[in-house]
Amino acid sequence: MVGGLIVASERWHGVFTGDSDMKKPQAMHARAAPRVGGLAVVAGSLAGLLVLGPSNMTLTWLWPVLFVAAMPVFVAGLLEDITKDVGSGKRLLAAFASAAIAWWLLGGVSRVGWSWADWLLSFWPVSLVFTMVAVGGCTHALNIIDGMNGLAGMIATLMAASLALVALQVQDIPIFLIAAALASATLGFLVWNFPFGRVFLGDGGAYFLGFMLAELAVQLVVRNPSVSPFYALAVLFYPVFETMFSIWRRRFKRGTPVDQPDALHLHQLVFRRLVRVTFSRDRRHAVPALCNAMTSPYLWFLALIGLVPATIWWDNAWVLCASIAAFSLAYLWLYARLVSWRRPSWLLLPSIGRNVRRK
Repeated sequence: MVGGLIVASERWHGVFTGDSDMKKPQAMHARAAPRVGGLAVVAGSLAGLLVLGPSNMTLTWLWPVLFVAAMPVFVAGLLEDITKDVGSGKRLLAAFASAAIAWWLLGGVSRVGWSWADWLLSFWPVSLVFTMVAVGGCTHALNIIDGMNGLAGMIATLMAASLALVALQVQDIPIFLIAAALASATLGFLVWNFPFGRVFLGDGGAYFLGFMLAELAVQLVVRNPSVSPFYALAVLFYPVFETMFSIWRRRFKRGTPVDQPDALHLHQLVFRRLVRVTFSRDRRHAVPALCNAMTSPYLWFLALIGLVPATIWWDNAWVLCASIAAFSLAYLWLYARLVSWRRPSWLLLPSIGRNVRRK
């Protein structure tokens, strides 16, 4: 409902909330749309938890604490969506602040599966710093993959669904309900975002989802010793790996500042070299609006390479590490093929896949 109100009232707020800069390197859209879709996700999650909360005493206090902790980074992202004047450094600091608040109110990372590291994490300053970097980094990471209609929203939905399923298996009902509410609210947002991009998640929405997912993963491990610490990494690995790979690519491969936007993320290469070529091969035909949305399913399936095993074997560190490795190899293989224009013909859309020889 909130997403529909944002779309219906665009004429009044679009001048402030619209993403009208189509010349920036990471821009992949043909028309401006409101960037405040995060309001819909927050409203949907809040509405669901207000209904579910009174029936579970643990949930009654847990979700308000998470929402309070999420506010610094959500507000910083929302201000960027409206003013376009909040730098990435300030938003990252806000993510660290949210992570620190959550650590103070709920506790933070206390074990990672290695005895020496767990001993270090027993000291609260080490736990605080590690939690701030881990949760703040994951919060920022989801914003990196927010570039195509339905990409960040569906990836967040799949991650929340995985957290909900694992929480249900270990009978952590509060975590299950919060993750389920988050997934449902994000699906409500996707009604307006995919496939036509009538409203975007924006920095506020991406940061809110990133923080909530990271914190739910941390709390699931903290509250349930049977859940492997590697599950928290495996369930969030796609945006984390995208961020780390982008830092390496910009800093060491291209020699540019790590915070400088570019058009070389994997989803952008998929868009240009697997999807758009279907329609742009004949200059008489314009690229349709759905071209943007056709990119996202490629990345949904890529993310499932790691998410499915992680959801099934959440207590097996070796399988979780194998799922992380399998995703990394698949990502690097696809990126290397696309960046060198050696696109696999079986990944091309059917209309031209038959006419392109696999190299």
